[in-house]
Amino acid sequence: MNIGLDVLGGDFAPLAAVKGALLAQKELPEHVKIVLIGNEAETKQLITELGGKTSKFEYVHSTEVIGMGEHPTKALSQKPKSTIGLGFSMLKAQELDAFASAGNSGAMMVGAMFNVKTIPGVIRPVIATELPKFDGGTGLLLDVGLNADVKPDVLYQFGVIGSLYAQTYLKIEKPRVALMSLGEEAEKGNLITQAAYTLFKDSTQLNFVGNVEGRDCFNNKADVIACDGFTGNILLKQAESFYRMIKKRGIDDEYFNRFNYELYGGTPILGVNSTVIVGHGISNDIATKNMILQAKRVVDSKITDLIRASFN
Repeated sequence: MNIGLDVLGGDFAPLAAVKGALLAQKELPEHVKIVLIGNEAETKQLITELGGKTSKFEYVHSTEVIGMGEHPTKALSQKPKSTIGLGFSMLKAQELDAFASAGNSGAMMVGAMFNVKTIPGVIRPVIATELPKFDGGTGLLLDVGLNADVKPDVLYQFGVIGSLYAQTYLKIEKPRVALMSLGEEAEKGNLITQAAYTLFKDSTQLNFVGNVEGRDCFNNKADVIACDGFTGNILLKQAESFYRMIKKRGIDDEYFNRFNYELYGGTPILGVNSTVIVGHGISNDIATKNMILQAKRVVDSKITDLIRASFN
């Protein structure tokens, strides 16, 4: 297995990326190789300075970066030899099994949709976040930012994709799927969620448990919650802000510590033909390590094959 890492992506690159790769390499089995995409000489020098062995990694040279403020589509077409551009080229050529970056998230989305492409039958790819449940379990919320506006059939597909991901990645045998709305009653919500409710209710693919509200994200009412990306992103950012506020107040709490983004590394783009992991722009070495380990787990889960089989 080859996992590509954008060494120059993120606010603290390349140091955080190289440190994270060194930490991940210690935990990965021998058959998994990390391919470092960035300035080869600089990367090797950092590995040596940090006490690592350069022979443990593979390298693809690039000094070109897609900046955080650049237009994703234009940048990818104008910078095919950038770290993100090369990562997607290798992914498309099946030289990589997964590609991860904490760089320009828009470029990662565009590359996933137009280079490795969407799985036939999937209307819109989706990104998900894990929800730390108060009882110690883990749930899933999707979409969390890729699709701000959706139609009822897209919401329904989020439910299907989320259910498959919860089964394979989170190891939940029969995930309870819910729809985010303004209230539990079927008639609550806007016209889109009301129409989507009928699709969910009539489905034989899902273990649908009805509508949930925002306050139900972290309790045990559902394992998978489907919503549009606008709503999901607000919920995600709010949860992140509560974690930061708690830390600023000097509170150390076992449950709220699970809201630390570093523990998760990033989020996979689900519904495309390969494993693409989008990391947080402020990823440090711990977050980078977990992003790489997450890439391996997603590949091992064979979620892409399962989604493809389900939609075919």
